[in-house]
Amino acid sequence: MDLVRSYDPDRLLRIRKLWTPHFARDGLFSPPKRRLVLLTHFLEIRRYPIIVTTETTSSLLYRLPGFRSRIIHLKHGAGDREGSYNPKHKHFDLTLVNGVKDKARLIERGLVNDRNCEVVGYAKYELIPPRTGNEPAVPIAFYNPHFDEHLSSWFRYGEAVVRAMEQIADWRFVVAPHVKLKDGPKIRSAASNVCIDMGSIQSIDMTYTEEAAVYIGDISSQVYEFLRRPRPCIFLNFDRIAWAGNENYAHWKLGQVIERPEDLRQALTQAAAMQSQFEPAQRDATLRSIDLSEEPASERQANAILGFARRELGQPTAS
Repeated sequence: MDLVRSYDPDRLLRIRKLWTPHFARDGLFSPPKRRLVLLTHFLEIRRYPIIVTTETTSSLLYRLPGFRSRIIHLKHGAGDREGSYNPKHKHFDLTLVNGVKDKARLIERGLVNDRNCEVVGYAKYELIPPRTGNEPAVPIAFYNPHFDEHLSSWFRYGEAVVRAMEQIADWRFVVAPHVKLKDGPKIRSAASNVCIDMGSIQSIDMTYTEEAAVYIGDISSQVYEFLRRPRPCIFLNFDRIAWAGNENYAHWKLGQVIERPEDLRQALTQAAAMQSQFEPAQRDATLRSIDLSEEPASERQANAILGFARRELGQPTAS
């Protein structure tokens, strides 16, 4: 709530807190179980004719007796992995996506159609503070492993990657795994050039993607936040995946792909010189993933939600 309120200085939002049984301290990165929340507060939730959510577990509500509300799914993230297109998507009354890529892939899988899916852009871009123009004296590389144990480089190779970073003294490294990563290895570093952040506001407010000169990752959608301004990317394929032609790894075409931790130094050394060969593809892929327009994405999202609500409630569509 403190994070939300930091973007609402005029207190325009009306926030209600609902009690939920939770065995750990409830925080930004330790929320209670979604199904538990939905079932505990089902009677309260169903009072609202229109519900907007950024996750897909809420599709459970459709299966509960007496539920008549309409649900809008505001899809977060703009990545390529198959897990971003799960069968729960097909239950929502309206899906709002960041770019034409998501809409096309959802339609291909039969999860939405052209009428119940709208492209609205990426409102998170509007939270970025103006750049000062001062570049850090030592370049920063941002390592951003994914949370899925089967796809992430962190669980099996995170230790080796951090140790390789410690040996590259002419770079600073921010190691910030996806905040949903749980039960992974507890990796630490005493090196002055390595900062490990296992979950903070800076992990989600684009601080790291904005300040870094190079992105190092595997399958996380944050690569598209980083590529808001095209810059060098390095992807870790230590499992030697046959990724070429696989749309779940489409972003690996946007930078160097290395297969050993010891290759990181050379990849960083040549990153700036190689950037020109990747930049056109970076721009194209980012535009497909995140649609840009003169109208701010937050207003596009709000107008889509209000338009749907007016149609469903039988109200005039004029603003």
